[in-house]
Amino acid sequence: MTATAAAATVSTPALAQRCQIGPPKHEKGPPVFLNYDRVELDAAYDQQYYEPQLSIVQKRIASHSEATIARIGVPERVAYGDAEIEQMDIYRTNHTNAPIFVFIHGGTWRYDTARGYAYAAETFVGAGAHYVAVDFASVTDVGGDLGVLAMQVRKAIGWVYRNAASFGGDPDRLYIGGHSSGGHLCAVALITEWQKGFGLPADIIKGGLCMSGMYEMEPGRLSWRRGYIKFADEIADNMSPQRHVERLGAPVVATYGSLETPEFRRQGRDFAATVKAAGKPVELIEATNYHHQEMAETLGNAYGPNGRAALALMGIGAA
Repeated sequence: MTATAAAATVSTPALAQRCQIGPPKHEKGPPVFLNYDRVELDAAYDQQYYEPQLSIVQKRIASHSEATIARIGVPERVAYGDAEIEQMDIYRTNHTNAPIFVFIHGGTWRYDTARGYAYAAETFVGAGAHYVAVDFASVTDVGGDLGVLAMQVRKAIGWVYRNAASFGGDPDRLYIGGHSSGGHLCAVALITEWQKGFGLPADIIKGGLCMSGMYEMEPGRLSWRRGYIKFADEIADNMSPQRHVERLGAPVVATYGSLETPEFRRQGRDFAATVKAAGKPVELIEATNYHHQEMAETLGNAYGPNGRAALALMGIGAA
Protein backbone atom coordinates (compact mmCIF):
# COMPACT_ATOMS: atom_id res chain seq x y z
CA MET A 1 0.00 0.00 0.00
CA THR A 2 1.33 3.46 -0.87
CA ALA A 3 1.76 6.16 1.73
CA THR A 4 -1.07 8.12 0.13
CA ALA A 5 -3.38 5.12 0.24
CA ALA A 6 -2.44 4.40 3.84
CA ALA A 7 -3.19 8.00 4.82
CA ALA A 8 -6.55 7.84 3.09
CA THR A 9 -7.39 4.61 4.90
CA VAL A 10 -6.51 6.07 8.30
CA SER A 11 -8.69 9.11 7.68
CA THR A 12 -11.80 7.16 6.72
CA PRO A 13 -14.90 7.97 8.82
CA ALA A 14 -15.30 4.34 9.93
CA LEU A 15 -11.87 4.24 11.57
CA ALA A 16 -12.34 7.70 13.04
CA GLN A 17 -15.55 6.55 14.70
CA ARG A 18 -13.82 3.54 16.20
CA CYS A 19 -11.24 5.88 17.76
CA GLN A 20 -13.62 8.49 19.16
CA ILE A 21 -11.77 11.01 21.32
CA GLY A 22 -13.74 12.91 23.91
CA PRO A 23 -17.26 12.45 25.27
CA PRO A 24 -19.73 10.24 23.42
CA LYS A 25 -22.00 11.99 20.96
CA HIS A 26 -25.03 13.37 22.74
CA GLU A 27 -27.45 16.25 22.78
CA LYS A 28 -25.90 19.15 24.69
CA GLY A 29 -27.41 19.49 28.12
CA PRO A 30 -27.36 22.31 30.70
CA PRO A 31 -23.93 23.27 32.08
CA VAL A 32 -22.83 21.50 35.26
CA PHE A 33 -19.37 23.01 35.64
CA LEU A 34 -17.90 25.78 33.50
CA ASN A 35 -19.33 25.01 30.05
CA TYR A 36 -19.43 21.22 30.54
CA ASP A 37 -22.74 19.42 30.60
CA ARG A 38 -23.09 16.20 32.59
CA VAL A 39 -21.80 13.88 29.85
CA GLU A 40 -18.86 16.14 29.04
CA LEU A 41 -17.82 16.61 32.66
CA ASP A 42 -17.99 12.89 33.37
CA ALA A 43 -15.84 12.20 30.31
CA ALA A 44 -13.35 14.88 31.32
CA TYR A 45 -12.71 12.92 34.53
CA ASP A 46 -12.56 9.51 32.84
CA GLN A 47 -9.34 8.73 30.97
CA GLN A 48 -10.86 6.07 28.74
CA TYR A 49 -12.57 8.76 26.63
CA TYR A 50 -9.30 10.48 25.79
CA GLU A 51 -6.65 7.74 25.71
CA PRO A 52 -7.48 5.05 23.12
CA GLN A 53 -4.59 2.78 24.14
CA LEU A 54 -5.03 3.20 27.87
CA SER A 55 -5.26 -0.51 28.63
CA ILE A 56 -2.20 -1.28 26.50
CA VAL A 57 -0.09 1.30 28.33
CA GLN A 58 -1.31 -0.05 31.67
CA LYS A 59 -0.28 -3.56 30.68
CA ARG A 60 3.08 -2.31 29.46
CA ILE A 61 3.71 -0.56 32.78
CA ALA A 62 2.85 -3.79 34.61
CA SER A 63 5.22 -5.85 32.48
CA HIS A 64 7.97 -3.23 32.84
CA SER A 65 7.54 -3.37 36.61
CA GLU A 66 7.95 -7.15 36.76
CA ALA A 67 10.95 -6.96 34.43
CA THR A 68 12.51 -4.27 36.61
CA ILE A 69 12.14 -6.38 39.74
CA ALA A 70 13.71 -9.31 37.91
CA ARG A 71 16.70 -7.13 36.98
CA ILE A 72 17.37 -5.14 40.14
CA GLY A 73 15.88 -7.42 42.78
CA VAL A 74 12.90 -7.61 45.09
CA PRO A 75 12.47 -4.43 47.16
CA GLU A 76 12.60 -4.29 50.92
CA ARG A 77 9.01 -4.41 52.16
CA VAL A 78 8.47 -2.25 55.26
CA ALA A 79 5.41 -1.41 57.34
CA TYR A 80 4.81 2.26 58.11
CA GLY A 81 1.60 1.68 60.05
CA ASP A 82 -0.55 -0.98 61.72
CA ALA A 83 -3.04 -1.70 58.93
CA GLU A 84 -2.13 -4.53 56.57
CA ILE A 85 -2.09 -2.21 53.55
CA GLU A 86 0.19 0.32 55.26
CA GLN A 87 3.45 -0.87 53.74
CA MET A 88 5.99 0.40 51.25
CA ASP A 89 8.57 -0.98 48.84
CA ILE A 90 12.11 0.39 49.19
CA TYR A 91 14.47 0.08 46.25
CA ARG A 92 17.95 0.96 47.44
CA THR A 93 20.68 2.61 45.49
CA ASN A 94 24.28 1.64 46.25
CA HIS A 95 25.14 5.26 47.00
CA THR A 96 25.52 6.16 50.67
CA ASN A 97 23.46 8.87 52.37
CA ALA A 98 21.49 9.17 49.16
CA PRO A 99 18.44 11.31 48.34
CA ILE A 100 15.02 9.68 48.49
CA PHE A 101 12.07 9.83 46.11
CA VAL A 102 8.74 8.70 47.57
CA PHE A 103 6.20 7.75 44.90
CA ILE A 104 2.41 7.81 45.37
CA HIS A 105 0.58 5.76 42.76
CA GLY A 106 -2.63 6.64 40.95
CA GLY A 107 -5.66 4.56 40.02
CA THR A 108 -8.71 6.78 40.75
CA TRP A 109 -7.91 6.40 44.48
CA ARG A 110 -9.25 2.85 44.13
CA TYR A 111 -6.79 0.67 42.24
CA ASP A 112 -3.14 -0.28 41.73
CA THR A 113 -0.31 -1.11 44.09
CA ALA A 114 3.24 -0.06 44.85
CA ARG A 115 4.59 -3.14 43.08
CA GLY A 116 2.85 -2.09 39.89
CA TYR A 117 5.05 1.02 39.78
CA ALA A 118 8.38 -0.72 40.23
CA TYR A 119 9.24 0.18 36.63
CA ALA A 120 10.52 3.62 37.70
CA ALA A 121 12.86 2.27 40.38
CA GLU A 122 15.70 1.46 38.00
CA THR A 123 15.97 5.07 36.83
CA PHE A 124 16.22 6.45 40.36
CA VAL A 125 18.48 3.75 41.75
CA GLY A 126 20.81 4.11 38.78
CA ALA A 127 20.95 7.88 39.27
CA GLY A 128 21.91 7.46 42.92
CA ALA A 129 18.58 7.86 44.72
CA HIS A 130 16.44 5.51 46.77
CA TYR A 131 12.99 4.89 45.29
CA VAL A 132 10.14 4.25 47.73
CA ALA A 133 6.71 3.22 46.44
CA VAL A 134 3.85 3.46 48.95
CA ASP A 135 0.76 1.29 49.36
CA PHE A 136 -2.39 2.72 50.91
CA ALA A 137 -6.08 1.89 51.13
CA SER A 138 -8.57 1.94 48.30
CA VAL A 139 -11.04 4.73 48.97
CA THR A 140 -13.89 2.25 48.48
CA ASP A 141 -12.63 0.28 51.48
CA VAL A 142 -12.74 3.29 53.80
CA GLY A 143 -16.22 4.59 53.13
CA GLY A 144 -15.20 6.98 50.37
CA ASP A 145 -13.07 9.11 52.71
CA LEU A 146 -10.05 10.55 50.89
CA GLY A 147 -8.80 11.86 54.21
CA VAL A 148 -7.87 8.32 55.24
CA LEU A 149 -5.66 7.91 52.16
CA ALA A 150 -4.09 11.32 52.71
CA MET A 151 -3.26 10.43 56.30
CA GLN A 152 -1.71 7.13 55.24
CA VAL A 153 0.48 8.89 52.69
CA ARG A 154 1.54 11.41 55.32
CA LYS A 155 2.35 8.61 57.76
CA ALA A 156 4.46 6.90 55.11
CA ILE A 157 6.40 10.09 54.36
CA GLY A 158 6.92 10.67 58.08
CA TRP A 159 8.21 7.11 58.48
CA VAL A 160 10.67 7.59 55.63
CA TYR A 161 11.96 10.81 57.16
CA ARG A 162 12.42 9.28 60.60
CA ASN A 163 13.94 6.03 59.33
CA ALA A 164 15.94 7.18 56.32
CA ALA A 165 19.25 6.19 57.89
CA SER A 166 18.05 2.58 58.21
CA PHE A 167 18.28 2.12 54.44
CA GLY A 168 21.08 4.58 53.67
CA GLY A 169 18.90 7.56 52.89
CA ASP A 170 19.44 11.23 53.63
CA PRO A 171 16.39 12.62 55.47
CA ASP A 172 17.40 16.12 54.44
CA ARG A 173 16.98 15.20 50.77
CA LEU A 174 13.47 13.79 50.76
CA TYR A 175 11.35 14.37 47.66
CA ILE A 176 7.89 13.13 46.76
CA GLY A 177 5.91 12.57 43.59
CA GLY A 178 2.61 11.12 42.48
CA HIS A 179 0.62 10.55 39.33
CA SER A 180 -3.11 11.14 38.71
CA SER A 181 -4.98 10.51 41.96
CA GLY A 182 -1.49 10.02 43.40
CA GLY A 183 -0.60 13.45 42.04
CA HIS A 184 -3.51 14.78 44.06
CA LEU A 185 -2.30 13.00 47.21
CA CYS A 186 1.19 14.32 46.54
CA ALA A 187 -0.14 17.88 46.52
CA VAL A 188 -2.09 17.20 49.72
CA ALA A 189 1.12 15.97 51.35
CA LEU A 190 2.90 19.12 50.21
CA ILE A 191 0.43 21.35 52.08
CA THR A 192 0.72 19.28 55.27
CA GLU A 193 1.58 21.12 58.48
CA TRP A 194 4.24 18.67 59.62
CA GLN A 195 5.10 20.41 62.88
CA LYS A 196 1.51 20.74 64.00
CA GLY A 197 0.28 17.30 63.06
CA PHE A 198 3.36 15.09 63.24
CA GLY A 199 5.96 16.79 65.42
CA LEU A 200 8.35 16.93 62.47
CA PRO A 201 10.24 19.83 60.92
CA ALA A 202 8.08 21.94 58.64
CA ASP A 203 10.45 21.44 55.73
CA ILE A 204 10.89 17.66 55.68
CA ILE A 205 9.88 17.61 51.99
CA LYS A 206 12.37 19.35 49.74
CA GLY A 207 10.33 19.20 46.53
CA GLY A 208 7.23 17.67 44.98
CA LEU A 209 6.43 16.40 41.49
CA CYS A 210 2.68 16.52 40.89
CA MET A 211 2.01 14.56 37.71
CA SER A 212 -1.34 14.77 35.92
CA GLY A 213 -3.19 15.38 39.16
CA MET A 214 -6.31 17.05 40.50
CA TYR A 215 -5.95 19.94 42.89
CA GLU A 216 -9.46 21.37 43.25
CA MET A 217 -12.19 18.92 44.18
CA GLU A 218 -15.29 20.88 43.16
CA PRO A 219 -15.51 19.61 39.55
CA GLY A 220 -14.66 16.10 40.70
CA ARG A 221 -17.50 16.09 43.21
CA LEU A 222 -19.86 17.11 40.42
CA SER A 223 -18.66 14.30 38.14
CA TRP A 224 -19.25 10.54 38.14
CA ARG A 225 -16.60 10.20 40.85
CA ARG A 226 -19.13 11.36 43.43
CA GLY A 227 -20.51 7.82 43.21
CA TYR A 228 -17.62 6.35 45.21
CA ILE A 229 -16.08 9.32 47.05
CA LYS A 230 -17.68 11.02 50.04
CA PHE A 231 -17.41 14.64 48.95
CA ALA A 232 -18.74 16.38 52.04
CA ASP A 233 -17.90 20.09 52.15
CA GLU A 234 -15.15 19.67 54.76
CA ILE A 235 -13.50 16.81 52.87
CA ALA A 236 -13.72 18.69 49.58
CA ASP A 237 -12.04 21.68 51.20
CA ASN A 238 -9.32 19.74 53.03
CA MET A 239 -8.60 17.66 49.94
CA SER A 240 -8.32 20.66 47.60
CA PRO A 241 -4.65 21.66 47.85
CA GLN A 242 -5.19 24.54 45.43
CA ARG A 243 -7.19 26.27 48.17
CA HIS A 244 -4.29 26.01 50.64
CA VAL A 245 -1.18 26.88 48.67
CA GLU A 246 -0.08 29.26 51.43
CA ARG A 247 1.01 26.13 53.34
CA LEU A 248 3.43 25.02 50.65
CA GLY A 249 6.98 24.84 51.95
CA ALA A 250 8.76 23.19 49.04
CA PRO A 251 9.21 23.80 45.31
CA VAL A 252 6.53 22.23 43.13
CA VAL A 253 6.74 20.86 39.61
CA ALA A 254 3.35 20.24 37.99
CA THR A 255 3.23 18.21 34.77
CA TYR A 256 0.56 17.00 32.37
CA GLY A 257 0.35 15.69 28.82
CA SER A 258 -1.01 17.78 25.97
CA LEU A 259 -3.33 14.90 24.98
CA GLU A 260 -4.89 14.44 28.42
CA THR A 261 -8.51 15.28 29.13
CA PRO A 262 -9.33 19.01 29.11
CA GLU A 263 -9.94 18.97 32.85
CA PHE A 264 -6.65 17.32 33.77
CA ARG A 265 -4.87 19.90 31.64
CA ARG A 266 -6.83 22.78 33.19
CA GLN A 267 -6.27 21.47 36.71
CA GLY A 268 -2.50 21.41 36.19
CA ARG A 269 -2.42 24.90 34.72
CA ASP A 270 -4.68 26.40 37.37
CA PHE A 271 -2.77 24.79 40.23
CA ALA A 272 0.56 26.08 38.94
CA ALA A 273 -0.90 29.55 38.38
CA THR A 274 -2.30 29.65 41.92
CA VAL A 275 1.01 28.56 43.40
CA LYS A 276 2.85 31.19 41.37
CA ALA A 277 0.38 33.89 42.41
CA ALA A 278 1.06 33.00 46.03
CA GLY A 279 4.75 33.69 45.48
CA LYS A 280 5.78 30.05 45.84
CA PRO A 281 8.34 28.33 43.58
CA VAL A 282 6.63 26.31 40.86
CA GLU A 283 7.38 24.96 37.40
CA LEU A 284 4.70 23.91 34.93
CA ILE A 285 5.54 21.35 32.26
CA GLU A 286 3.20 20.45 29.42
CA ALA A 287 4.54 17.33 27.69
CA THR A 288 3.64 17.50 24.03
CA ASN A 289 1.86 14.48 22.50
CA TYR A 290 1.46 12.47 25.70
CA HIS A 291 -1.71 10.93 27.08
CA HIS A 292 -2.45 10.50 30.79
CA GLN A 293 -1.13 7.00 31.41
CA GLU A 294 1.79 7.58 29.07
CA MET A 295 2.81 10.40 31.40
CA ALA A 296 3.01 7.91 34.26
CA GLU A 297 5.19 5.67 32.12
CA THR A 298 7.69 8.47 31.49
CA LEU A 299 8.68 8.53 35.17
CA GLY A 300 10.75 5.44 34.39
CA ASN A 301 12.64 7.21 31.62
CA ALA A 302 15.40 9.58 32.72
CA TYR A 303 14.94 11.46 29.45
CA GLY A 304 11.14 11.44 29.44
CA PRO A 305 9.08 14.39 30.74
CA ASN A 306 8.52 13.10 34.27
CA GLY A 307 11.76 11.18 34.73
CA ARG A 308 13.77 14.21 33.66
CA ALA A 309 11.69 16.50 35.88
CA ALA A 310 12.10 14.25 38.92
CA LEU A 311 15.87 14.00 38.61
CA ALA A 312 16.18 17.75 37.99
CA LEU A 313 14.04 18.47 41.06
CA MET A 314 16.39 16.31 43.12
CA GLY A 315 19.47 17.90 41.62
CA ILE A 316 20.86 14.67 40.23
CA GLY A 317 21.52 13.45 36.71
CA ALA A 318 20.72 10.28 34.81
CA ALA A 319 23.02 7.30 35.23
